[in-house]
Amino acid sequence: MKRMIRMKHALVAGAGAAILAAAIGAATNPNHHAVAQSAPPAALPATTQISDVAERVVDSVVNISTTQTVEAGPFLFDPFFADPSSPFHGEPDQRKAKSLGSGVIVSEDGKILTNAHVVRNAEEILVTLHDGTEHEAKLLGTDPKSDLAVLKLERAKGNLRPLPFADSSRLRLGEVVLAVGNPFGVGQAVTMGIVSATGRASMGIVDYEDFIQTDAAINPGNSGGALVNLRGELVGINTAILSRTGGYQGIGFAIPTNMASPIMNALIADGKVNRGWLGVTLAPLDARAQAKFRVATGVLVAQVGTDTPAEKAGLSAGDVIVAVDGTEVRDVARLRNAVAIKGAGKTTTLDVRRDGKLERVKVTLGALPEQQKLRRVRVR
Repeated sequence: MKRMIRMKHALVAGAGAAILAAAIGAATNPNHHAVAQSAPPAALPATTQISDVAERVVDSVVNISTTQTVEAGPFLFDPFFADPSSPFHGEPDQRKAKSLGSGVIVSEDGKILTNAHVVRNAEEILVTLHDGTEHEAKLLGTDPKSDLAVLKLERAKGNLRPLPFADSSRLRLGEVVLAVGNPFGVGQAVTMGIVSATGRASMGIVDYEDFIQTDAAINPGNSGGALVNLRGELVGINTAILSRTGGYQGIGFAIPTNMASPIMNALIADGKVNRGWLGVTLAPLDARAQAKFRVATGVLVAQVGTDTPAEKAGLSAGDVIVAVDGTEVRDVARLRNAVAIKGAGKTTTLDVRRDGKLERVKVTLGALPEQQKLRRVRVR
């Protein structure tokens, strides 16, 4: 399975709306490391041949087959059958549908990281390992807001090879990467490309985005597979492509490991992600806002909600947040991710420009209300 964004005059398939937040959050409890990746294989030397890396990492990527019940038949589509007053009215027929995707082994006890959309509504999950053996798997947790999910093999084998996680923030433009997955269900395959960009957000794929962009070929069935560097380390989870046709056109997206890791740990520990929340409406700092608030970079606080963590900490409309815990933020998406990764109940320090002066504001984050409406905001 693969997520696809059709370009101009077309549909964003399976994607959540692009969001610039009224409530902000993302992964929780970054200090919790549920997956210790017991004795992961050592990273390969940088001078190792590409073929050596490919042959090693392919054993850590699995094929995922899911089965779900879907409605079908004339009762579903034809008004003649759907009309309650019709003598032919009835319930839609049901049938079993199957879908394919990929996943990455992240622990020796059989935990697998994949995309949430690969296992969405799955009633049965079957995982095929590199040696061709099939195993049933259960879902430990899923997070549609980031499109990540964690599975656990029901009967883990002793020869599983988890991939070591790299620090995805150290990726460089032009760095060579390999995409590993199960395209079109034909079996394991490896493609090669480079890092075209990092920090891609506001793509409209999911609620929380910080994608690696690559030109390594990603096709249907690659979703949930591995994006690795030439040291044999996992740098991202392949998720979506941008396409006019539905096929590969040189623009693919992967969730970076620095975002995926804390989300994965939260799903393993709690089965869900408890996102942090400030309770503010944010706006990008465009040229007009920069002139109005006399600041060059940052994110504008357009509105502060009543009885929210932000209000209790003393944030005000017109403040410009320039850093979170000492790390500079230049856009709304990065601020949302940076705050959210702290998790509910955690305290974070915001560097705020207010009336031309830099102030530091400590905020104890709340839990993101699920019903909170997120919207795009413009500064008037």
